[in-house]
Amino acid sequence: MPTATISIPVEEEVANAFAAASTEEQRKIALLLRLRLQDLVLGPQRALKVVMDEIGEHAEAQGLTSEILESLLRDE
Repeated sequence: MPTATISIPVEEEVANAFAAASTEEQRKIALLLRLRLQDLVLGPQRALKVVMDEIGEHAEAQGLTSEILESLLRDE
């Protein structure tokens, strides 16, 4: 199957960590991301609300509160 390259914006810290990783680690990360992205865009379509709820739960588990989110959205 032919491949193509896409660009996805990420936090600078993430980009720096990826750039600092070994070639082997970068290859493993790229493979995991390709598989996950393939699953997300080509897999069974889930309702947007379900996906948004999962993202919210993950963000909350990582410490994102509604106050922080509102602050970020106001660009403070």
